[in-house]
Amino acid sequence: MAEFRIFMAAQRIPMAKTDYKNIDEYHQAFPEAIQERMQRIRGLVHQVAPGVEEVISYQIPAFKAGKSYLIYYSAYAKHISLSNPWSEALLKKFEKELKAFKVSKSAIQLPNDQPLPLDFIQRLLQFRKKETAAK
Repeated sequence: MAEFRIFMAAQRIPMAKTDYKNIDEYHQAFPEAIQERMQRIRGLVHQVAPGVEEVISYQIPAFKAGKSYLIYYSAYAKHISLSNPWSEALLKKFEKELKAFKVSKSAIQLPNDQPLPLDFIQRLLQFRKKETAAK
């Protein structure tokens, strides 16, 4: 948690409360422009995976499909992260597109100063939906 607080301080976002009860509460902790970006991602999740369960996990929004987590997201001053322990298959499938973003084995950073890549996010969610269904 200390590392997270240091990271948040570096991002110049005040440390928000850390006992969110739902995704709406999480969104309300951010400026309107960031809320709108997160809401678009949330809408895509529900479009791709109707009936997915919204939860807060690790104090960030997450979406469960059955017993598996489809995806998480979190907001920062300069980006929104899509996260999950990405499979090697996913990283390989989207390898070319991922070159446009800062990527780790568990997060993809979408810069806030660029339009959200909605088509890419939708295809990523469709891939994750197939992966979670196969489990």
